[in-house]
Amino acid sequence: MGSDADMEDYGFEYSEEEQEEQDVDIENQYYNAKGLVETDPEGALAGFSEVVHMEAEKAEWGFKALKQTVKLYYRLGKYEEMMQAYREMLTYIKSAVTRNYSEKCINSIMDFVSGSASQNFGLLQEFYQTTLKALEEAKNERLWFKTNLKLCKIWFDMGEYGRMSKILKELHKSCRKEDGSDDHKKGTQLLEVYAIEIQMYTETKNNKKLKVWTVCFLKFNFPIILLVLVFRGRLCALSSVMFLTMSFNNLDEFVGVKS
Repeated sequence: MGSDADMEDYGFEYSEEEQEEQDVDIENQYYNAKGLVETDPEGALAGFSEVVHMEAEKAEWGFKALKQTVKLYYRLGKYEEMMQAYREMLTYIKSAVTRNYSEKCINSIMDFVSGSASQNFGLLQEFYQTTLKALEEAKNERLWFKTNLKLCKIWFDMGEYGRMSKILKELHKSCRKEDGSDDHKKGTQLLEVYAIEIQMYTETKNNKKLKVWTVCFLKFNFPIILLVLVFRGRLCALSSVMFLTMSFNNLDEFVGVKS
């Protein structure tokens, strides 16, 4: 008869093997469900639900299944069920999946939903509010900031400048120190905020505000500004900055203009 140590080792190895078999079963269930998405959407939804229930604890396959569920409900026009699945999916982002992977999936769903933003205004609001709340609770400041920027761009495209202004105030606040001054350690984020704000003031022809924010914008290193604007697609903001600064002999003269 083997020793107690041998028995313990054998038990441990068996437990690992059992877990591996279970993981394979969950993976197979996920891909079987995914294979039904085009031909049998209801069957696919039932399959993805089974994946979630097969996991003893929240893990990657359940997260993937919920992501597919969200997209499928959206395609079927079942928005209430979609939001229920999305809220459940967001409960996984604190510990069940890596931050990078969760960010990639959330961004993918945001792009998916935002594509028809003007057609379902209420859903868009609920979706972004739910996302931002979850990211705040998860203390994911980076994705919280990027999500707010995406929402700003949507409001800009829809001409919703009042809603856009409220978000920009929150973004400015997140880039400030306790004394209220700009935190230049968050330089890239500040540039993003200034750029989209300048776009808004250019579009609304608010020259008073445009001058004020362009001064703030030009406090940064100008070659860096050019790179950021070009790579971020902020050509409208860039043209505004260049037009205003070229109207004066130097930056000091521009700053001296009374707004």
